[in-house]
Amino acid sequence: MQELLKLRRYIKPYTLGAIITMLLMVIMVALQLTMPGLIGRIVDEGIAPGNMTVVWQTTLIMLGISVLNLIVAVGNTILSVRVSEGFARDLRKDLFNKIQSLSFGNLDHLQTGQLIVRLTSDITSVQHSVRMILNLSVRALMLLGGSLILMFTSNSQLAVKLLPFMLLILLTIVLAMGKLQKMFTAVQKKLDKLNNVLQENLSGVRVVKAFVRALFENERFEEANQNYTEQNIAAMRLMAVLLPIMIILMNLGTVTILWFGGMEVINGVMSIGEIMAFLNYIMTALFPMIMLAMIIGMLAASQASAKRISEVLESEPEIQDKADAITLKESKGRVVFEDVCFSYDGAKCEEPVLNHVNLTAEPGQTVAILGATGSGKTSLINLIPRFYDVSAGRITLDGIDLRDMTKDSLLAQIGIALQETVLFSGTVRDNIRYGRMSATKEEVVAAAKAAQAHDFIMTLPKGYDSHVEQRGANLSGGQKQRIAIARALLVKPRVLIFDDSTSAVDVDTEAQIQDALEHAMKDTTSFIVAQRISTVLTADKIIVLDNGKIAAEGTHTELIKSSPIYQEIYESQLGNGLVSAAEAAGD
Repeated sequence: MQELLKLRRYIKPYTLGAIITMLLMVIMVALQLTMPGLIGRIVDEGIAPGNMTVVWQTTLIMLGISVLNLIVAVGNTILSVRVSEGFARDLRKDLFNKIQSLSFGNLDHLQTGQLIVRLTSDITSVQHSVRMILNLSVRALMLLGGSLILMFTSNSQLAVKLLPFMLLILLTIVLAMGKLQKMFTAVQKKLDKLNNVLQENLSGVRVVKAFVRALFENERFEEANQNYTEQNIAAMRLMAVLLPIMIILMNLGTVTILWFGGMEVINGVMSIGEIMAFLNYIMTALFPMIMLAMIIGMLAASQASAKRISEVLESEPEIQDKADAITLKESKGRVVFEDVCFSYDGAKCEEPVLNHVNLTAEPGQTVAILGATGSGKTSLINLIPRFYDVSAGRITLDGIDLRDMTKDSLLAQIGIALQETVLFSGTVRDNIRYGRMSATKEEVVAAAKAAQAHDFIMTLPKGYDSHVEQRGANLSGGQKQRIAIARALLVKPRVLIFDDSTSAVDVDTEAQIQDALEHAMKDTTSFIVAQRISTVLTADKIIVLDNGKIAAEGTHTELIKSSPIYQEIYESQLGNGLVSAAEAAGD
């Protein structure tokens, strides 16, 4: 229960409802505990002496108690549902907000499938436990305690004979709880794996079909599915064994009481009504134990789920604002890398992705970044908006270390079109103004025109109000990229980052985008990561990365003469001897 107790703060807003729920449960238990005594009265004072008046009166009383118990039970259920649903809603909200606050480094370690499970299955499991605690668990404990008190009041000698069986049942529950918690933790891990495989296949279904790998993916899913099933079966098998063990112990206790109680009835120490009432107290006491056995699996699963939820809630973003971080109100856009090293594992340049990078981008400059796959291009531009922090060195914006300013004020100066284009379900207009919802229609259209997206948007059924399906499934790759570029332009950034964001656009459209950007963003510092060398020919500065280091820096004219790597890239894409001609012209 320790992990569940960590989440008790989410019950506080519903304390009154929870208290009323438990008070109603007290009333229900009290009403239920009156039944055995009334049954004994019917036998001893009604049936034995043949007094039907007592039988009818007691029967009507029992009927009235049952109706009252039903009304109280309905109120208890309604309130417990409201409390548990509110608890789950607040917990889900905070967990989602926490995920949103985590840094890229945190999310690299938390897979999407795991987070989905924690936001859905795990929270549902904990929610059910809250309801059980408010209903079944409280009821079971109160029935058990009340029955024991009445048994000892009725006949303490018989009650003592029952105690060993009850202690054995409680010991069985405790041992099973510890074992089941471990087993359900393993179940949740198997579910994580299953969801990861599912998420990968749904997001990459086109790749799976293109490479005819459906059979392989089916086998991979089947393996994860089978592992999850087997782990579930193992947990359920233990629960299936637990219930019969408890029933056997309960029956042994009942037989023991019948034997000794029957002897006392024969000897005239107890009446038949008293022994019947005592047996009803036994059933009332042992039934909650069976109830606990039935819900113990869910409690164990929720304990495992609560631990996984707490892990996320207690996670601290790797990148946080300093206590004295400044708010950057307006930027000129001068970006400087000063001896920057970066490694994803946080090591201080032991195995760096970027190694001693020095780079200056003046306000209004366009800086292009070229390099082979794995050379560190995306890693470099991810450091500018502080998606990650440098491992050594520093990056400044207008002379201020990025770590000395608030993240929000930094990002307010930056527009980004990432390598992987992500659009959200909604309208085209809402996707373009995603970073600035207050933008006017005219500003949206202007950004779309600069990104060469206006013409194709106007061919859509409802223009800018046309619906975009999840992840932009109803748009082509080039159309999605142009909308993403328009989205970046609309925030009117001082620093603009394009991470290979025109790879799905044809060369002519790309040239038109570049021309439009020269006019629309002439005072903006731009970083362009590109695979096509034609994209960067007119850049003010071209950076050539090789194994995380700057291998060359300069304009196209300078690099075509001095950089073998740049010459190789140029020759491979726009070759036919042009490099040799350029070198000869330079001589």
